[in-house]
Amino acid sequence: MDFRTIIMDIKEETSMISFPLSVFEAAETKEELEDCLLSNDPELIDELRKARQDAIKGKGVDWKALKKALCMG
Repeated sequence: MDFRTIIMDIKEETSMISFPLSVFEAAETKEELEDCLLSNDPELIDELRKARQDAIKGKGVDWKALKKALCMG
C-alpha cells in the first residue's frame, strides 16, 4: 500500500502523519481530507461520545445564555 506523509504545524508543534494514498486521492478538498483524518482519531471520537452523553443528560449550556455571557448578542 502506498502511503503519503503530511507534515502539519499545529500550535507551533510539528506533527507527522501517514495515511493510505487512496485516502488522499479520494478527498476532493482539504476539508474532506481533514474530515476523513479526524473521523479516524480515537481521542476525538471519545470526546465526541462524552459530549453527546453530557448533552443527553442535560449537562449542556443554553446557547442563548452562552452567547449573552460571551457578549455575542
